[in-house]
Amino acid sequence: MALTKEKRHFLHYVPIFGDLTDQVLEKIVSLGTIKKFKKGEMILIEEETGAAMFIIISGKVKVVRMDEKGKGVILSILTENDFFGEMAILDGATRSASVVSFGMSAIFIIHRHDFLNLIHEHPQVAVALLKELTIRLRKADSQIKSLSLKDAAGKIAFVILQLADEIGMYRNGHVEIEDLPLQQDLANMAGTSRETVSRMFHKFVKKGLIKLQGNKLIINDYEMFRNLNL
Repeated sequence: MALTKEKRHFLHYVPIFGDLTDQVLEKIVSLGTIKKFKKGEMILIEEETGAAMFIIISGKVKVVRMDEKGKGVILSILTENDFFGEMAILDGATRSASVVSFGMSAIFIIHRHDFLNLIHEHPQVAVALLKELTIRLRKADSQIKSLSLKDAAGKIAFVILQLADEIGMYRNGHVEIEDLPLQQDLANMAGTSRETVSRMFHKFVKKGLIKLQGNKLIINDYEMFRNLNL
């Protein structure tokens, strides 16, 4: 896949590469490859050996783990300038989750050997990567705490806020979440049932907290919703 002149600068906006010079970024681009994925296409498979790291140029992907019943549980949704696959690159172990294209997506792929060489040559990349991994770890801790301690309304509200932070569009105090996952997916994320999600959505709509328009969810007042004690 050929990149436009504008898109060749995509690495500028990836957090772990932000301190590198244009010359180094151009070198990284030349080392990797770019591949397009269709909606629903598998990018990574859980438990396979990790041989590359992936950076999203455009589109969205969902990070999924399979539970003991074979159901896919969405852990997070990543979008433009996010990266994934770094854990298996660093420790050489198998993938901890699967990654599926949420729609049409373009992904930059850099192989393990090249990325490890990059870290050795530019230690600031390793420092930035550690910061990003720490952010993700804190987020995971918060998710575990919220989903284990909150009631049904709190769990569903937490998942809505998670999606707002990951893929929401902020517009004058409210947040629009396009391409809302299916209610069963939301139920799996919250550790509850689809019927509970439907009931809580109806409750939130009735209270004027959210609006539903097809597969779009709108948080009417983001700050108020975030600060609710649900």
